[in-house]
Amino acid sequence: MRIVVTGATSFLGAAAVKKFLSMGHQVYGIIRPGSVNRAALPQSAPGLKVIELELERLPEIGNYIEEECPLFLHLGWDGSGSENRKNPAVQQKNVKDSMGALLGAESLGCRRFLFGGSQAEYGRGREIMEEDSPCSPVSEYGRAKLAFGKQARAFVEERRANGLAGMEYVHARIFSVYGPGDHPWSLVNTCLDTFLQGGEMKLGACTQYWNYLYIDDLINAFCSLLFHPGELTGGGIYNIAASEEATRPLKEYVEEIHNLCGGRGSCCYGVLPPNAEGPADLRPRIRRIKEACGWEPEISFHEGIRRMLEGKCLPEKADNSRM
Repeated sequence: MRIVVTGATSFLGAAAVKKFLSMGHQVYGIIRPGSVNRAALPQSAPGLKVIELELERLPEIGNYIEEECPLFLHLGWDGSGSENRKNPAVQQKNVKDSMGALLGAESLGCRRFLFGGSQAEYGRGREIMEEDSPCSPVSEYGRAKLAFGKQARAFVEERRANGLAGMEYVHARIFSVYGPGDHPWSLVNTCLDTFLQGGEMKLGACTQYWNYLYIDDLINAFCSLLFHPGELTGGGIYNIAASEEATRPLKEYVEEIHNLCGGRGSCCYGVLPPNAEGPADLRPRIRRIKEACGWEPEISFHEGIRRMLEGKCLPEKADNSRM
């Protein structure tokens, strides 16, 4: 299969590209011109073609790819950091650029367009989050992801109704993902680095319920949606998260990381303010993707952190035998 991946050097994008290549697919990785993260992608892979293209030029993608591409994974999205999540200009541009990606995908004969949405679309949930739950995003980032999803579905439905295209739009609402390749300033990576060095981890209250999904499980979910034979059922929106049983107070996740780091370092709670979305509970339910594709997560948080520790340099224990 030929697959286009935008945002190919991002944490999620690079992992998806590597997975698709390992499966023997042809991948077109769309990256920002002069991207400083180019090294996140394989430097020499026969199935990979890297194309440097600004997001606003995605409608022109057919000028760079001469073959039909049945599958399109759209992860390119500016301003995912905390501050730009509040910036309406940045996020509104993302919506416009993503509609351009949809046009570009259509020009390539795309049959299935998978978009990386976000749990931020739900807002500050306190109840179980299902795909048909009301969405009340509190950040510009969440509003933009939700707005694009609505516009994209309307566009595709109109095109299909008029017999102009046969593309299927799939919206993946992604919850908190961790694993190798994530930003060094993510909570999981910061905890690991701080604890391993015996430092003090300063945190917010961490009383909110949270749900962490390992990167390999997320990419397998992408595969289950992209390569599913025939039309997908379930309304086109799918939560991608760990199981309901994995949902627990964020503090418990932090304490588990601390224990897996051998109890090094310490935690100080209630010091930092909440993030751009404010205090939120994540209580996702993933029944829809399980029923439609048979996907479910396989890697526990304990196992995921153990795998991440294998790639970390553990400080040597002091030799007290001569003291």
